[in-house]
Amino acid sequence: MALSYDVLKNADFRRLMLTRLCGIFALQAQAVIVGWQVYSLTKDPLMLGLVGLTEAIPAIIFSLFAGHIVDKSRPHHVFRLCLAVHCAISLLLLLVAGGLIGAGNPTIHIALFACVFLSGLTRSFIMPASFTLLSRIVPRHNMPAASAWMTSGFQLAAITGPAIAGLVYAGYGATVAWCIPLFFLVVAVVLISGISREHRLFKNHDSREPALQSIRAGWRFVVGNKVLLPVMALDMFAVLFGGAVAILPVFADQILHTGSEGLGLLRASPAMGSIITALYFALKPMKTIRGARLLFVISGFGICMLGFALSTSFFAAAFFLAMSGAFDSVSMVIRSTLMQLLIPDTMRGRVSSLNGMFIISSNEIGAFESGVAASVMGLVPSLIFGGGMTLLIVAGTTIFSPQLRKLVVQTDKKEAA
Repeated sequence: MALSYDVLKNADFRRLMLTRLCGIFALQAQAVIVGWQVYSLTKDPLMLGLVGLTEAIPAIIFSLFAGHIVDKSRPHHVFRLCLAVHCAISLLLLLVAGGLIGAGNPTIHIALFACVFLSGLTRSFIMPASFTLLSRIVPRHNMPAASAWMTSGFQLAAITGPAIAGLVYAGYGATVAWCIPLFFLVVAVVLISGISREHRLFKNHDSREPALQSIRAGWRFVVGNKVLLPVMALDMFAVLFGGAVAILPVFADQILHTGSEGLGLLRASPAMGSIITALYFALKPMKTIRGARLLFVISGFGICMLGFALSTSFFAAAFFLAMSGAFDSVSMVIRSTLMQLLIPDTMRGRVSSLNGMFIISSNEIGAFESGVAASVMGLVPSLIFGGGMTLLIVAGTTIFSPQLRKLVVQTDKKEAA
């Protein structure tokens, strides 16, 4: 148990964790506000899918270069700059979507989509920068605990951000709601600026390797790794088909007949289950990482999404979403720990950036897939289809990736058995 608390004694780790918590809180709150405003303006689930696609396109394209830039520059500077840009985007949304300027303008949804596009661009740099900083700040033997604490912080933000944003939006309107992400992004910039000078000035190497050659090296490492590639692909396709976050406004409105308050609570439900699970592993870190456990928990995620699809009451829907979050939390801890343990220092930015492409593809393109599927199949059939596809993907990975199925990694050793 001592190791789980040792990592919290590290002041720089605490600053990084709180920075991510505030940043994620802000972006999750922003996502709920954008989703509700877009749906209120259009009443079209396809438009919710297009929000995800609008964020995914720049995030994926620029991820190709983000990892290279992080590996050849100072990760702290990249991280802080990205948060500052997010502050500017949030301020613009407050002014335009919040109604401080151009109130009642029918083209407000254009401003929403433009800001979502810029947000996606910036996000492509945040993941490799924060991933590289974490590996710099936390020693290997504390990495499982650090991954679990970071997951706990992520999920705490995912709980409170959407719930508070939904309640504030319902009670005080868009203007007050848009102040929330701006405030927490400013706090995040202040926190990350307090990281020790040693880590602020850290630069991985001064390689003059051309960008395209550097990017190809990252791709070769991932494609040639019989563990990392299946792990990334499994998570991407499972969440791409099984995720339901993008169409929660439709589900809340048409199936559960609730407003923005209920939407915020539904959006937070997966995190409610996830944070409990993540805190357990933060206090009792995994000593051994097993691929079979990863396959099991992703199967559990798919089953929960099927249960959610068939729910007709608010409490049943919230329960299945919470359970899906619990399974996903174990998956996140396993995947993040494996990434930290199996990636060499000189490639952390590039490989984590590629992993970011997989995550963005699963979340944002998954949001687009959800919107299209709901429009074509109908809301409930599309959710059943997604949960079933998740289970089929796990079955296929189990059969065709024996290396992942048999994987065992001791967290205090470098070699996998």
